[in-house]
Amino acid sequence: MNIEVTKLPGIGVRKEFPLSGTRRRIGIIDRKDGTIDLIVSKPGNPDATDQIPLSAAEAAILANLLGAPQLVAQLQEEQSEFGELTTRQFPIQPGSRYAGRALGDTQMRTRTKVSIVAVMRAGHAMPSPGPEFVFSAGDVLVVVGTAEGLSAAARILTDG
Repeated sequence: MNIEVTKLPGIGVRKEFPLSGTRRRIGIIDRKDGTIDLIVSKPGNPDATDQIPLSAAEAAILANLLGAPQLVAQLQEEQSEFGELTTRQFPIQPGSRYAGRALGDTQMRTRTKVSIVAVMRAGHAMPSPGPEFVFSAGDVLVVVGTAEGLSAAARILTDG
C-alpha cells in the first residue's frame, strides 16, 4: 500500500492512503507545531476531508489502539499450537496505581505466571520490557499466559 506524502509549506506534512474497496482516503496532518490532525475523506469525494485535531495524548492512544491489536493477533496465531497459552492486551489507565511505576513493582510474573512481552506506547512496540521499565498512562501491555493467569493480571492492574 502506498502512502502519499505531501509537504504543506508553513504547516507540516500530510500523509494519507486510500482505503481498500472505497473511494475514501485516511491519514494525518503532522504539523510543525507538534499537533496532529486525523483526516478522513468524505464518501465518494476523496478530495474533501473531515479533520479531527488530536492532542499528543490522544494521538498516542489512537496509535496504541491501532498497533496493539495487530501485535496481539500475530502472537495469538504464533501461539495457537501451544494450547492453553493466550495473549491479551491491558491498558494502563490514567490514574492507575502503576502509571509512573516500574514493571517490577507489579510482581506480575511472580504473582500470576504471565509474561508482559511488549508495551505499546505511542504506536511503537517496546518488546521484552525489563523490571525497570516505567509504565505511563495510555500504555497498552501485551501479556501472554493462561486464562487464569491473565484474569489475575487484570485484577492486579485494576485493583493492585
